[in-house]
Amino acid sequence: MDKQKLKEFKTLLTKRFRELLAEAEKTVSGMTGEKASFPDPTDRAFLESDRNFLLRIRDRERKLLLKIRDALKRIEDGSFGVCEICGKEISEKRLKARPVTTLCIECKEEQEAREKELGE
Repeated sequence: MDKQKLKEFKTLLTKRFRELLAEAEKTVSGMTGEKASFPDPTDRAFLESDRNFLLRIRDRERKLLLKIRDALKRIEDGSFGVCEICGKEISEKRLKARPVTTLCIECKEEQEAREKELGE
């Protein structure tokens, strides 16, 4: 992959990384700032349900942050865009759709087929 494309992916990944960190910070400050008491148990349950949902989303985003960090490292070490199973170049179309991917579409499809076989 040429240097210009790598730079574009690095910019995209860095921007997404910062956005996710900002969202996490807002969540933490929002949760620590809340000091509401709810006399109605239904209101309390609703708040807890919302909070649990938000925490699940943030946990997924935390995992994505780690993948983004790994992708940025791969850009630096020159292995970005190379399938870690077969060693072929990952298509630019796939990288645009999922820039943190480490597998070409063929290897990913094979991996999913094996997982499906094991799951059934």
